[in-house]
Amino acid sequence: MTANGMLQAVLFLGIILLLVKPLGLYMAKVYEGQCFMDPVLGFFERSLYRLCAVKPTQEMDWKEYAVSMLVFNLLGIIIVYFIQRFQQFLPLNPQHFTAVPVDLAFNTAVSFATNTNWQAYGGENTLSYLTQMLALTVQNFVSAASGIAVLVALIRGLKRHETKQLGNFWVDLTRGIIYIFLPLSVLLAIALVSQGVIQNLDAYQIITPLQTSTAIHSQTIPMGPAASQIAIKQLGTNGGGFFNANSAHPFENPTPLSNFLEMLAILLIPAALCYTFGRIINNQRQGWAILIAMLIIFVPLTSIDIIAEQYGNPALTQLGVNQHPQDDLFPGGNMEGKETRFGITDSALWASATTATANGSVNAMHDSFTPLGGLIPLWLIQFAEVVFGGVGCGLAEMLIFIMITVFIAGLMVGRTPEYLGKKIEAYEIKMASLIMLIMPLTVLVCTAFGVILPVAKNAMANPGAHGFTEVLYAFTSMANNNGSAFGGLNADTPFFNILGSIVMLIGRYGIAVPVLAIAGALAQKKAVPVSPGTLPTHTPLFIFLLVSVVIIVGALTFFPALALGPIVEQLMMIGK
Repeated sequence: MTANGMLQAVLFLGIILLLVKPLGLYMAKVYEGQCFMDPVLGFFERSLYRLCAVKPTQEMDWKEYAVSMLVFNLLGIIIVYFIQRFQQFLPLNPQHFTAVPVDLAFNTAVSFATNTNWQAYGGENTLSYLTQMLALTVQNFVSAASGIAVLVALIRGLKRHETKQLGNFWVDLTRGIIYIFLPLSVLLAIALVSQGVIQNLDAYQIITPLQTSTAIHSQTIPMGPAASQIAIKQLGTNGGGFFNANSAHPFENPTPLSNFLEMLAILLIPAALCYTFGRIINNQRQGWAILIAMLIIFVPLTSIDIIAEQYGNPALTQLGVNQHPQDDLFPGGNMEGKETRFGITDSALWASATTATANGSVNAMHDSFTPLGGLIPLWLIQFAEVVFGGVGCGLAEMLIFIMITVFIAGLMVGRTPEYLGKKIEAYEIKMASLIMLIMPLTVLVCTAFGVILPVAKNAMANPGAHGFTEVLYAFTSMANNNGSAFGGLNADTPFFNILGSIVMLIGRYGIAVPVLAIAGALAQKKAVPVSPGTLPTHTPLFIFLLVSVVIIVGALTFFPALALGPIVEQLMMIGK
């Protein structure tokens, strides 16, 4: 890794770590009802409760909480679907876009409700401004807030004793939007506009290029309210993009500073939620231990990704191609599919950040990464969204992995496993096992269909190992609600739109409902006092055990599939 690249990566992670405590403390205060912003924003919160007839002091058990979440998200899917289908009759459509096709509209509605933001369309060629704002941007807020609400319910389940009450979904949803996402999004949107990210309602501009040819006499420049959507898509780990080129588009991400701010926004809330967790349970060492475990996985894999891209493609070097030399150690660099204003380090760092979380936005084409460089983002997604992960959902799944880890440790010493004063018993382990099996089973079965059925194979632009990786990446991304695409796959077909919608629904709600079931079971348990045989869950030994479990589960589950894709492609590239 070059000195400049190392400096960028260290600066990025350093600022994230500096912001973890203040933001994490603020979010803890929000969900404990002690936010200092209440005198300013509390009026809007209470007005919403009155408007929707919500009783904020009336708490729910896990079933009521789950039903409220599911009904609310179903309503979001229906509204977004019909806005797309009738957008030609609605205002703020200066390009006069017609209705989105049925299968694509359904896929998009599911995608944004599940916080996946998988996009099988080109935004500037398909959706009106009203659809982008009223349907997609709104869903970016509410789907992210729903994810944190599930996490907060799980934390309450760990903290409370002998009760069925986990809080009120409507209150948790509202507070997340009003006190966290709206203020941060306004600040980030203003910063992005200052860097040149567009924010307008103008019709597309037709210009005459400085250099014309017989084939090109004019060019259409898309416009639109991009900055407001970009801010929340990054902060809410929603991903997606206002434009088809996503965060590689100069109107979404024009400068190195805007690139840095957007990357910061991707990891900021998932990292800070670790401190929020520790603060709410009154044991901050637990939150720091989880954050350290995440960093132990994230930092080495990100370094490998950057080095793989800086090393370049040996096959091109043998042909005498100058791959933008970086330094004496790495004579070449793979700049294919990357923006020159970002370079290799920021492209690879973004790829790792967006796949370690459930963000999915991209500033480079993952399909053009070296096989090893593409393997790292794919593997980060396959870690079941626990290395930071999506806002709320990532930490919730990490807590499930912690329960699995203490269960394994308990078997080793012959004790009933405990975590935060709660015995982890058969019911919790059954639900945790279900959570761990749903995603890989869905990915592997659908990938098999994707490489066997002719209707799916016809959508593949590349044969062999690379084509297999594209299909594997697509279903991995959808099942983990990530939303990024490897590229090279025509996902806008009825097969991928319908099957992908089912995969995204399973990946979101097939995980969220068992998590809430575990929260309900834990809340009813009695507190178990700490004894000499209690396994400390904040020590270096436990962190090592937790990281080992996460890596082993990810490796054992997906290694055979990875061997057929990026691993064999890497061996072919180096001539093995």
